[in-house]
Amino acid sequence: MRKFLLGVMAASAVLWVGSVQANADLAKSSGCLNCHQVDTKLVGPSLKDIAAKYAGQEGAADMLAGKIKNGSNGVWGTIPMPPNVKVSDADAKVLAEFILTLK
Repeated sequence: MRKFLLGVMAASAVLWVGSVQANADLAKSSGCLNCHQVDTKLVGPSLKDIAAKYAGQEGAADMLAGKIKNGSNGVWGTIPMPPNVKVSDADAKVLAEFILTLK
């Protein structure tokens, strides 16, 4: 039984790592990394700073998904974030959830 549980845990870890990489690839292909970096401010705040600001807030993923789709202004300074209309609603939600996992 112990070997089975260890196998399930290992498989879950591989799937999670694969999911994180897929979401990082989605962030790159969606253009997010043109203005944001994971660890440092570029044009916009780092993805980790965004995650820290909204950590534990109820509805944060939906709110961030809306900002990804519709843009944002005045939250992180004077430079606005333009809307990303090429990102589907589903991908915007995946991206938002990915950002919120960053520590």
